Amino acid sequence: MSTYLADAAEDRTVDGPSATFTYRRLGPTGGTPLVLLNRVRGTLDWWDPELLDHLAAEHDVIVFDNVGTGYTTGTPRDSVESLADGTVEFIEALGLTQVDLLGWTLGGTVAQDIARRRPDLVRRLVVAAANPGGTVPGAPEPDPKVRATMTKPEVTGDDLVFLFFPETETGRAAGYAHLARVATRLATGLPEVSEAATMGQISAIAKDAAIPFEQVRADLESIRQPVLYATGMRDVMITPLASYTAVQHLPHATLVAYSDAGHAFLFQHAKDFATQVTAFLAD
Repeated sequence: MSTYLADAAEDRTVDGPSATFTYRRLGPTGGTPLVLLNRVRGTLDWWDPELLDHLAAEHDVIVFDNVGTGYTTGTPRDSVESLADGTVEFIEALGLTQVDLLGWTLGGTVAQDIARRRPDLVRRLVVAAANPGGTVPGAPEPDPKVRATMTKPEVTGDDLVFLFFPETETGRAAGYAHLARVATRLATGLPEVSEAATMGQISAIAKDAAIPFEQVRADLESIRQPVLYATGMRDVMITPLASYTAVQHLPHATLVAYSDAGHAFLFQHAKDFATQVTAFLAD
């Protein structure tokens, strides 16, 4: 039996104009809720329960599936803007007037778009292992193996460890420990992300990468909320330079970097990262 409280959180649903959203809510009520935005091919079941438990010790934490993804109905979205619109639809369907956002990878890019276009809705923003948009000047060429692995019809556990964790003894051990922690939810055989939703998310990344960096810089400079940016220094999917570059153009930003960690540093260092997030949201 799982020892994580997040594994016992019940599925709930709420109707929006374009979908019936499925979500889970855990932690104490009161204060500003923390809404988590997920990665490509990620569903509710893929959030690491150790991280969720640490975050929910002091926060009202909400995880959900966006329109047309996993448990949520509707037509999958294919741009950062439309994914952001789906997130706003969900938040408003819950009757929330202000939230904090924590976005991981594609979810982080989407969270930035929401903070920029709906500043009334977002109090504080946490961006984990995400691209600020466009192509970061000076960024190294990505390893071709990364895209080939991401676009495979079926991504295995070994593939995820390669994509998300460093190719070191410590990193690989952390990767397989993460897979063991999410296994409780995944073992129930509930919805995967459809091919249409996956292709939509990959299309969103491609469209976002084509934005001129001059526009990205202007967009970052327009974000007035406090932002916590965080990265793993061995991230093979999104260069740590992306986070370093982003904070140079954000008016109120802090950067945290983990040395022997990759794209999923927030699961490898769950307790420490949750402590960072808690301190940031409490300021």
